This record gives sequence, C-alpha cells and structure tokens, in this order.
Amino acid sequence: MEFRVHHRSSECRARAGEIRTRHGSIRTPVFMPVGTQAAVKAISPDELTEMGVGMVLANTYHLYLRPGHRLIERLGGLHRFMGWSGAVLTDSGGFQVYSLAQLRTISDAGVVFRSHLDGSRHFIGPEEAMEIQKALGADIVMAFDECAPYPCRREYAENAVRLTSLWARRCRAVADEKRQSLFGIVQGGMYDDLRERSAGELASLDFDGYALGGLSVGEDRETRLRVIERTVPFLPGEKPVYLMGVGAPEDLVEAVMRGVDMFDCVMPTRNARNGTLFTESGRLNIRNARYAGDERPVEPTCGCYTCSRFSRAYLRHLFMARELLAYRLNTIHNLYYYMRIMKRMRTAIASNRFQAFRHEFYKKRAVPPAGPP
Repeated sequence: MEFRVHHRSSECRARAGEIRTRHGSIRTPVFMPVGTQAAVKAISPDELTEMGVGMVLANTYHLYLRPGHRLIERLGGLHRFMGWSGAVLTDSGGFQVYSLAQLRTISDAGVVFRSHLDGSRHFIGPEEAMEIQKALGADIVMAFDECAPYPCRREYAENAVRLTSLWARRCRAVADEKRQSLFGIVQGGMYDDLRERSAGELASLDFDGYALGGLSVGEDRETRLRVIERTVPFLPGEKPVYLMGVGAPEDLVEAVMRGVDMFDCVMPTRNARNGTLFTESGRLNIRNARYAGDERPVEPTCGCYTCSRFSRAYLRHLFMARELLAYRLNTIHNLYYYMRIMKRMRTAIASNRFQAFRHEFYKKRAVPPAGPP
C-alpha cells in the first residue's frame, strides 16, 4: 500500500489524498461500506463499483466462524470469493470479541470466547488474527486490539492500552508485509493522556496506517470529537488515519475536518433496511404516511438509480409491503449519498473551501455543527 497526500486544507486539518493498493487506487477521504459476511447487504459488487466505491470492509470474526478462513483461502481469497475487484480491508475481530463480553476471557496471550452461533469455544490472539486475515487475502489488515467499553474505569482503559501495544508488536512480527498492509489501532477509552500514550507506542512500530478504535461505543458526540481532535496530532502525518465504526454524515464531516482519512460504518445500509434515507436536509423516514402519495424522488438533486426512477410513494409502498426491492433501492440511495458527500469533501479540500462546504452542509440540517465554526 502507498499513501500520498495531494492537498492539505489551509483552514483546518482536512486533507485529500490517495491510497494505492494491489486492487486499485482509492481517493481519500474515503467511506468503506461494510460487508460483514463478504457481502454488502442488498447490493451487488457491480452496483458498488458503478457508484464509485473503491474499498469495502469485511469482518474477520464472522468469516472465521462462517464459512471459515481456510475455505475462503482455498477458493482464491476474499476478492475471488465475493466477486469483488476493488480493495478489501478486514478488521482484526477485536471489536466483535469485545461485544461478547459475557462470553470471553482475556489474557496476555489473547482472547478465549464462545461463538455467538453455536456456543463453541475458540481462541484468537495476535498471531491467529494475522493468520486468519492472511488467509482471507485482504489488502489492508488490522492489528488485534482490546477495545475498552464506555464508560470504563481508568484502570481498565490502561490495561487495554497495554494489551493493544503488546499485541500490536506481535502482529507486526508475523504480518505478511509483502502482500498486505498492516494498521495499528489506537485505544485508551475517553482518556486523552492514554490516547496519546497509545498513539505514541503504535507510531514507534511504524505501521502502514493508524486507526482510532474504541469509539462509537456509547459516548456522546462531543466526547468522541474531542478524542479525535486530541489524538490525531500524535500520529505520523504521512500515514492514513482511519476512524473505525463511525458513520453519521455529521460525524464524517467533523472527523475529516480534524484530519481523518478513512471511515467505515453499517449506518447507510442498516438505516436503508429500516426505512431511513439520507438527504441533504437530514434523514427521511420513508414509513411516514405523508409520503403515501408523494410523487417526488427521495432527493431531487440525487443522480442514483433509485432517485432517477422511483417516487417516495413507490418506495413507501414497497417498504410497507415488505418487498425485498425496498431494501435494495433504499441501500442504493444511501450508499450513493455517502459516496457523493465524500467526493464533495475531497473537492472542497482541493479548492481550500472546506469551511464553506461545512457551512452549506449544516445550513439545511437540524443537527448543529460541533466545535469551532
């Protein structure tokens, strides 16, 4: 992987660049749709390509359990398995193991946990996480980490930093550097000094990129943005910064302003399946009875397949009738919206108009901007 910064905003920490991988180049800031089970729900790889998606995220934990990383390896790796020619990033599995708090035991060696599928007992440590991701064949892989919950005592967050650094060194030692790029994950809870310590310890290991983990776990928006703002400056400026699991449109704009390059989140696809559509003026709940006879598209200025062909009335009908097409059309629109907003931010950064873009972004929305204007 190669990362180049092409433009730096003169107004803030926002920057526009490019990540080059074996499976194509991706312009940053970039949003990666989540394909947990080696598929972005309700949408095909060709449709992702058509709307400008260059990289997707797949889930190490879930693919390890089903269908199994060795099976995927025998079938040619994730790209061939899922019919996707673009880049793939796999997470370490640490967050999923974190979510199984009642079913896990943590030690310096790694984590013993029970499968959420059948209760079977498993162990994943740094070496195992690297082995699984190597078999999957992703372009970018993540170091195994310990995610601190929110809220948590300082002692817990300190130990999470210790384990994350310990495991990061072990991941670094066994990573397949010729075929995959490895990112370290900064932890530390909501404690600024622990975040700084974690960032420094990981930076000393010279990873290909750095992720901010342990966010979007229940904290409020202002706390999240404070952690981002106070952590990014301690990371190497020539490496990409990836904010894991955060994806509300407002959060994307604010995080880019604070120096983040990469994002992933289930928000656009999950909301689509729940009947919530993203527009320039905010979220639109297609279940609302007011749209029963509405002939307008979801977003008049949107060029996606859904908006160019179908009315709000039709989309509401499909959703209320539980037609499968509803989930596909909603997903197409939401992902197109996310791709469009990322492109608009890249353009704004390149022309030194990011703050003007940000002002226009919030002008039509009910959610006020966070932090400095």
